Amino acid sequence: NAGTEADVYISVYGERGDTGSRQLLRSQKPNKFLKGQTDIFAVEAVHLGHLYKIVIGHNGLGSGNGWFLDKVVIKDPITDLDYTFLCHRWLDQGQDDGNIARELTVTDASTFPGRQELELKREETWAAEKWKFQEGNTLQFYNSLTHGFICLSPDSRVDALGDKKNKYGKVFFMWMYA
Repeated sequence: NAGTEADVYISVYGERGDTGSRQLLRSQKPNKFLKGQTDIFAVEAVHLGHLYKIVIGHNGLGSGNGWFLDKVVIKDPITDLDYTFLCHRWLDQGQDDGNIARELTVTDASTFPGRQELELKREETWAAEKWKFQEGNTLQFYNSLTHGFICLSPDSRVDALGDKKNKYGKVFFMWMYA
């Protein structure tokens, strides 16, 4: 349910002005804005110079209108530069913060390519995995070479033998390979 059937709009901002709100109508794909799909659109506009932000959103209409947007890449045909705008969030009234439009600033790839994208992935991974480190949980690591366990208890004790019978309690198994 990460795609949308709603009408999607974009405004592109550069040092020489903006495009105004433009509906993204004709993708190179037969069905646009599907989960896991990359859509390509041609947007005609005067040359805006160096781009610095976009505003992208949808009208919230249609069944399944919520949309998870990973990123937008704009290719300037005059300068042959690519401008990347990372989102990695929902545009959905029922998800995330409830916004159906986002203002995104250009990613500065000159400092470290992919840095913001890596940071977003790190935050997403931590949000999904932090339950394992909540108070009271015991972590149990399994080493496939020794076929042994190491338990890290909430009281900071380390048990190198582990409790193989306690796999259904508040235990998380991490398979460690050497």
